[in-house]
Formats: sequence, structure tokens, C-alpha cells
Amino acid sequence: MISTELDAAGVREPSLRAAYQHCRTVNAQHGKTFFLATRLLAPRQRPAVHALYGFARGADDILDDFDARTNEERADQLQQLSTRLFNSLVENRSGDDNPTLTAVVDTARKYDIGWDLFDDFLASMRMDLTVTDYPDRKSLERYMYGSAEVIGLQLLPVLGTVGPREEAAPYAAALGKAFQLTNFLRDIDEDLSRGRVYLPADELAAHGVDRDMLEWCHTNRRTDQKVRAALAEQHAITRAVYEQARPGIDTLAPSSRPCVAAALTLYSGILARIEAIDFEIFGRRATVSKPRRLAVAVAGIGRAWANRIRYGSV
Repeated sequence: MISTELDAAGVREPSLRAAYQHCRTVNAQHGKTFFLATRLLAPRQRPAVHALYGFARGADDILDDFDARTNEERADQLQQLSTRLFNSLVENRSGDDNPTLTAVVDTARKYDIGWDLFDDFLASMRMDLTVTDYPDRKSLERYMYGSAEVIGLQLLPVLGTVGPREEAAPYAAALGKAFQLTNFLRDIDEDLSRGRVYLPADELAAHGVDRDMLEWCHTNRRTDQKVRAALAEQHAITRAVYEQARPGIDTLAPSSRPCVAAALTLYSGILARIEAIDFEIFGRRATVSKPRRLAVAVAGIGRAWANRIRYGSV
């Protein structure tokens, strides 16, 4: 299957093929929902998506792996990653042996993905080294632009659009934001373990909730009633962002619509699951069941093949 994808994408050189294979493996191991959705893309599109995922995952691992590294060491690793990407992508220097960088640079050149989107992403990653709370939505939005919205913008040229890319861009950014807001709710317990809270403090305070109360929930593995009300409000805000993003599916190339529709369905399914368990997300992880994931995938495969036959996409 990977050989078919690489052949369709025109990737011939052995070391480059190995680099893309590495990114695909990373995606399959660590981004199961996302990887499942990528199966609905045309084979020629998949290697680029795996490369973009692999790069983002590598940066995230620098920050979030539980180990003995200091923040200074993590900051240095992020800077090294940024410098190596800049040297390869912008300065056209060769010789970097990092397979993820090799694949993502090739993807960026092939699809004309600008350095600025990677730079903005890395800027938000650096924020995680020093910022542990967000006083209001404006400050959280600033973080999410680099950490989530630019991911949608990076993917947009790979997915393709039926009109000018700038018309589809706000929807792509909104979908990236919706996915991350879902993660913030699902992973609040895990994020507290890392000393971070990705919810606006002033909006929590309106329900009488502060970090100490969240820490109490984390320690006692249950959701206080005030916290439940605060999370319900965040849930509603996230649901509204999904609805903002949904019309953007029709701005994409037909061959890409089943994949993005499936991703939206699966991620919003996580949001629905959070509500279904009554926001008891301390000590348990809200997930979409395997049968549901497979059902969405099967339906998406049918639409994907129909679109490929109709529009001649491969």
C-alpha cells in the first residue's frame, strides 16, 4: 500500500521514499483517528499529509514527553528543529538526515507551503515551555493560531480547492481550531499532569472555577458540579466552531471531501462522547468506539471512490 501511495505521489528516490514511510508509520502509531481519515484521500495525497503530521508530532514530542529534560533543553531542541527546517526549506541547504524533515521539506516545496506557517507553528510550540494558563480567549486564540489553525492552512494545498485558496482558508483554520478545542476538553486531565490548562481562566471563573478546583478534580478523579457547568459552556463553544468550519468542506476538491467530512465526524464524535459521559473526564479518556470509527470509514470509502470515478481523481 505504501509503495502504491509513493508511486502515485511521484516519489521515486529511495531515501525520500524511506523518509515518507517513516512519517506514515508515526501517523499510524500515534494519530489513529487522523490516520483513518487519511485513508479516504487519493493515494497521491497521503504521503504529504503523513509528512505534515510527522513534523507536527515531532515538535509536540519535544514538549510533551514525560522525561527528565529541562525546559531549557527542550527549548534548545525546538530551536535546533526550527533552524534545520529553515536551512533546508529556505536556504536550500542539503544533507539533513532527519527523515521527518526530509519528507516535510519535500512536501512544502511540492505544494508551495510557506515557511511562515511552520514558523508560526513553532512559535506556539515555544509558548508551551513558559505559558501554563490563558487568562482569556484572546490569549488562547493567539496560541491556537500557530498550534492548530496553521495546520489546516498547511493541509489546504494538499487537499486542493475548487476556488481561490484564500476563500477556503478561514474554514480550514476553523476546522483545525475545532479539533484542538476538542483535544483541550478531552485531555484536560493529562494537561494538568503537565502543569497546563488550555481553557480561558475568565470563562472558568464565571462559573466559580479556578485552577485549584481543576486540580481537585484531577486528584479526586471526578468532576465537580461547577466544573461540569464550565466544561459544558466550553463544549458549546467548540460545537459552534465545528459548525463554522462545516461549510468549508464544499470549498475543497471533491476527492478530498470524504476525508475531511470523516475527520469532522470522528472528532466531533469525541465531543459528543464527552457530553455523553457527563463531563466525567478526570481519570478517563473520551473516545469514539472502534465500530463507530469503522462505520464512518466504510461510508467515507464509498463516497471517496464515487468522487474519484466521477471526477477522475487518482
